[in-house]
Amino acid sequence: MPVKKNFLDRFIERVEDVDANSRQAYILRLARERGFFETVFNAVEEGILVLDSQLRIRYFNRAAKDLLALPDDMENVRISRLIPGMDWKRVMDQDADAWARLSRQEVEITYPRQTFLQLYLVPHEQDADLATLILRDVTESRKRTLDDLEQQTAQAVSMLAAGVAHEIGNPLNSLYLNLQLLEKPENLAPGEAADMIRDCKHEVERLDNILASFLAAIRPGKPQFEPVDLHQLVLETITFMHRELESRRISVNCRWPEKPLPRVNGDPQQLKQAFFNIIKNALQAMTAGGELQISACMEEEHQVLAFADKGQGMTKEQLGDMFTPFKTSKATGNGLGMMIIQRVCREHGAEFGVDSKPEEGTTVSIRFPLGRRRIRVLPPG
Repeated sequence: MPVKKNFLDRFIERVEDVDANSRQAYILRLARERGFFETVFNAVEEGILVLDSQLRIRYFNRAAKDLLALPDDMENVRISRLIPGMDWKRVMDQDADAWARLSRQEVEITYPRQTFLQLYLVPHEQDADLATLILRDVTESRKRTLDDLEQQTAQAVSMLAAGVAHEIGNPLNSLYLNLQLLEKPENLAPGEAADMIRDCKHEVERLDNILASFLAAIRPGKPQFEPVDLHQLVLETITFMHRELESRRISVNCRWPEKPLPRVNGDPQQLKQAFFNIIKNALQAMTAGGELQISACMEEEHQVLAFADKGQGMTKEQLGDMFTPFKTSKATGNGLGMMIIQRVCREHGAEFGVDSKPEEGTTVSIRFPLGRRRIRVLPPG
């Protein structure tokens, strides 16, 4: 099978086929065009880098140099050293469709200044060894989003309060009826009182969860990190939700490696809140029942947790709106669930991804960094 030639090989062959005068004119024209394109690339605000298969930087514009504080000598510099928070080998091995899903990838760097970057990776159609990386500084945009969210919170509280009042109504009614019956134990059959007490306890847990979700949306607390077992946290979340899962005819299939997974640094309560929202979204997507598959695996520097449902799935438009606060396609939703999940993942330095197809289902994956790794670029001078 013939080896596909890259752009440079094709260019050299074409130049060798022309005479000396034409070759000189051709090279001068290329030089002028290169100067024009460099002027254009240096004028844009996004950082542009061309990478080869060895993660070397073959080209960068002025914005990329400013964003990453690129040194003058780039001979031994790899993009994996500049942005170490990504599994670059896995990224470069992906196909074009997989690269497109990285368009929402955000990383935080701390040098030369604390910056949030959104990454776009574009494969080279004619040269498989090259790819273009586009960096967009979303620090100010992210800050404005948070500021806007703060301003909208006050307006949204009344809307959320109405939803909370509705949700609280059912467990309160159940508690009231059970307590009324417990006032006259002589009318109860043996063991019935114990069942009612268990029901009351469950309704109190439901109330606590409703209030916790409300407070998590409008008043997120600072995470308290400690070594946590993700397997255990997932099981605790499933146990808490088992009545709702059973009532909606949802079966949960967990797949865990035989070898125990290492602990990660996280806030157990916030992580359980994120898992709760993910599972809640999955069971709401499977209106006629179905199976939720939860799996875990290890990568070189990450532990990956995936939640896959066989529900309605989402269109591209719905995927684009899923992280917009207070915007939801659900009749009874408040649009805060995905926002809470994304915030928790960001606080934990985890990569959050969603892969969904209409009528086929949705897979939510979270890649947790191992240890207390922080994203850091070249050391300060």
